[in-house]
Amino acid sequence: MYKQSVIFDMDGTLFDTESIFQQEWNRLAGERGLSLPSSFKYEICGTSGDAMNRIIEKYYHVKDGAPIQRLCKERVSRLLAERVPEKPGCRDMISFFREKGFGLAIGSSSPTEQIRANLLCTGLLSSFDAIAGGDEVQRGKPSPDIFLLAAEKLKTPPKDCFVFEDSPNGILAAKAAGMKPVMVPDLMPVTEEIRQKCFAVFHSLTDACQFFKKNIS
Repeated sequence: MYKQSVIFDMDGTLFDTESIFQQEWNRLAGERGLSLPSSFKYEICGTSGDAMNRIIEKYYHVKDGAPIQRLCKERVSRLLAERVPEKPGCRDMISFFREKGFGLAIGSSSPTEQIRANLLCTGLLSSFDAIAGGDEVQRGKPSPDIFLLAAEKLKTPPKDCFVFEDSPNGILAAKAAGMKPVMVPDLMPVTEEIRQKCFAVFHSLTDACQFFKKNIS
């Protein structure tokens, strides 16, 4: 049990992988003679499962989004098997909270198997106490289920958990879970509505790490 914990989103937060997903979403659309508008990434980022399927069905004009979701994730998985690009400040942030005795978890919409593969590839698997993946819950972000599962695994009350996220859907999920959302934007700018739901907003993990080093003894 941890008195305080930190739950990290993975894609676009710890790892610079969200752009790889967007590349493959656009490639899949192009193969079908489609062009995705900018609103697609706002809706799809941070989602998983049925919620992701509904968005795919809307933009790809199909009755069942599951096959396209599966194909996109398979393509991304093959790319990440070669290299998982890390966000600047990723390791410093993890090391700092670990040294301060915080529980650490990943709360990601990606499947658990992919989360483990990415952490193994980067050598960071042993840094985390728990993993909560999108395939473990019925409702993905912006519902709070993934983060609540992570907190349960850490045995930390939700109110004592910080959540690092890059997407609006992730911030909404963290807020709904009763946690302290910290946003480090990736592909999408922060709206005022989302900013008001955040404990803090930073330009990078490096900036966030500097803040927490000054404010956590």
